[in-house]
Amino acid sequence: MKLAYWMYAGPAHIGTLRISSSFKNVHAIMHAPIGDDYFNVMRSMLERDRNFTPVTISSVDRNVLARGSQEKVVDNITRKDTEETPDLIVLTPTCTSSILQEDLANFVQRAQIDTKCDVLLADVNHYRFTELQAADRTLQQIVQYYIAKAKKKGQLPEGKTEKPSVNIIGISSLGFHNQHDCIELKRLMADIGVEVNAVIPEGASVLELKNLPRAWFNLVPYREIGLMAAEFLKEEFGMPYVDITPMGVVETARCIRKIQEVVNAQGGDVNYEEFIENQTLYVSQAAWFSRSIDCQNLTGKKAVVFGDNTHAAAMTKILSREMGIQVVMAGTYCKADEKWFRDQVSEYCDEVLISDDNGAIADAIARIEPSAIFGTQMERHVGKRLRIPCGVISAPIHVQDFPIGYKPFLGYEGTNQVADLVYNSFTLGMEDHLLEIFGGHDTKEVITRGMSADSDMNWTKEAQLELNKIPGFVRGKIKRNTEKFARDRNLSEITVEAMYAAKESVGA
Repeated sequence: MKLAYWMYAGPAHIGTLRISSSFKNVHAIMHAPIGDDYFNVMRSMLERDRNFTPVTISSVDRNVLARGSQEKVVDNITRKDTEETPDLIVLTPTCTSSILQEDLANFVQRAQIDTKCDVLLADVNHYRFTELQAADRTLQQIVQYYIAKAKKKGQLPEGKTEKPSVNIIGISSLGFHNQHDCIELKRLMADIGVEVNAVIPEGASVLELKNLPRAWFNLVPYREIGLMAAEFLKEEFGMPYVDITPMGVVETARCIRKIQEVVNAQGGDVNYEEFIENQTLYVSQAAWFSRSIDCQNLTGKKAVVFGDNTHAAAMTKILSREMGIQVVMAGTYCKADEKWFRDQVSEYCDEVLISDDNGAIADAIARIEPSAIFGTQMERHVGKRLRIPCGVISAPIHVQDFPIGYKPFLGYEGTNQVADLVYNSFTLGMEDHLLEIFGGHDTKEVITRGMSADSDMNWTKEAQLELNKIPGFVRGKIKRNTEKFARDRNLSEITVEAMYAAKESVGA
């Protein structure tokens, strides 16, 4: 039944493939039935990559089931080693290989005899891990593998870089605005005099992973991908890491101050306070916008925030702390990291919802009736049905969330993008109303179906026409209040008379 619903985070093999395809000259072999290779299409469409996605499916069919998989899998690995000459081939398990109880580790050992490249089995449990957890684990595993390999050969470089330097960990394929965020983070590091030692996994070579310990610290901008690798490097080499997401004026400043603390603890002598003040006053328009009449008009407006941990937590803080907007509900689908999320947002919202059930989120939004939603593409669809504007802040995402233009969410330029998103989202409802008054809408037809099956009500033709006369930005609320009135009184259908009775009774 779970497959009947949209999913916030995909299966584990998607996370593994996101990491392997992000690295340069790494190929993935996915052991699965034909049809499970939709990742190739998804990545090509969304990332608009000029090159073919480096993923090959080792298909499971009736012949494989009859004879066994080892010969076919090993043949595919050795063939791709010859054809592509990669540095690394990652054998990616799937739910199918788990169900068949395939000994993939043995397949890898067999393939390593005949291949020139490294061959690695992604060590992820497809029954326990989601896409994001698997991506985090796969990245850590690849980093650990090449650090151990370099150590064994005596090729680990000694000492740190001469100037303060950083590894940016977690920028990956199919990440929400990851490419733009990476550009902004590089610019931010250059502005404060910190060299970028490496960015992983996106665009990095696995052969250069041995140089990671040369950096002074690691920066993990997204909580979902990169923390496990940073923890490993901390345990192995004592490397500190900064995991404060620089999203919004306050958190960006806090992240920079943490970097200052880490650099000075290792012999540096830096003070970024003047830089923070200058950026806040002159580069970021968000601080000015929060004091403007436009933002003050939003004070007290109600919003719902939902997404992954990183973006949902950051957006909740921005709305509440920087713009004076009431966050009536903040939620995330990253259930494995529930405690962290609650700790981050509880102070800034009225209600916290941890769920990966799209229907439950939709029903909660319908119940709360916020002025705006900030969520994923799934909440955007919910908002369309409820006539509530929605700004997309997190994956799951659509092709429109991979803009060709420069739109980071992190850093000081990111504060400007977020401010625009917030303002435009809240003013959309009034814009729709004006379009109805002066013409321009395709239709004024009202969706008379609720978000859940049990909220369906029959409307007479006359009642629907009357409902259509109500301005669009309040029509959805009046419709829901009227349906609640009718349901409480066991009315079989809603008539014009019922609408007026509901208005008198509950002020609909």
